[in-house]
Amino acid sequence: MSPGLNKDGPLTIWAVSDGRAGIEAQVRGLAEAVARQRPAKVIVKRVAYRAGLGRLPQSLLVAPRAALTADSAIAPPWPDIWVAAGRATLPLSTRVGGWSKGHTFVVQTQNPRGRLDAFDFVVPPRHDGIEGPNVLPITGSPNRLSAEVLANDLQRFRPRIDPLPHPRVAVIVGGKSKTHDLPDALARSMGEAIAAAVGAAGGSLLLSFTRRTPAGARAILAQALGGLPGWIWDDTGENPYFAFLAAADIVVVTEDSTNLASEAATAGKPLYALAMAGGGRKFDLFHQDLRRLGAERAFTGILEQWKYPALDETNRAAAALLRRYDAKLSGGAK
Repeated sequence: MSPGLNKDGPLTIWAVSDGRAGIEAQVRGLAEAVARQRPAKVIVKRVAYRAGLGRLPQSLLVAPRAALTADSAIAPPWPDIWVAAGRATLPLSTRVGGWSKGHTFVVQTQNPRGRLDAFDFVVPPRHDGIEGPNVLPITGSPNRLSAEVLANDLQRFRPRIDPLPHPRVAVIVGGKSKTHDLPDALARSMGEAIAAAVGAAGGSLLLSFTRRTPAGARAILAQALGGLPGWIWDDTGENPYFAFLAAADIVVVTEDSTNLASEAATAGKPLYALAMAGGGRKFDLFHQDLRRLGAERAFTGILEQWKYPALDETNRAAAALLRRYDAKLSGGAK
């Protein structure tokens, strides 16, 4: 048995990120999926570095804990399982096994862009093309969805959603990133096409934006779609995003986010991808994978419904993580 690993009692799991919503959702999602399969306590940790030190190459950040801000609570006692994602966590993830003297099982999601043997387990998106004995590629990214989460969130918002006519179309809009953009002209044509499609279907709209949606595009889409029956969430009150996914008969998402599309496919809803300005090969591969699985189609102005096996990649990754943890516990794997 590897020294220090927890063989008795509930596990302690840290979900570590820089706090950005999309990154944190991945580590929390995987950690919570582990906790659904084995008794565990999940603790969310957010890290940041002082005075821009986090921008240094990893090789120069030789004392990463000393470079953290005071509110980045990365200190012993160390967790049984460390689940992290994002560049900011890498200097910590590659060292926490040593700090914990082998107690902590180290998991990294996304592409660590470095030596894979620095981790016990790596869960990258399949479209990154990473392989290795400790690697489990998945379609898309881990997320926080479960049947219980969807049901609970829908219950809270039923008074607002239940009167809306079917088909209910959830439209989730991303925005500007390193690879994509949503200029005003595209937002205008997008809004017109969605309004026409929902109107032709005789349904209703559940519209939500993300933090990356440009202000101009957001205003244009809200105006173009404001005449439809439905709900355009304006960032006030509780976020109904999961309730939107639960209530939707069809989900339409912009193509710029693997998180958004992964979550819609995990909910098992017919998924349409909205084309944006820009793009990249990895995003193309991701969407091709979803279309191969029968989950996604390109949005061309027509809304249809179909069925497919809901994506279950987060639970699959959690089960594989625990198998590998147990193997290390018994001395059978790194």
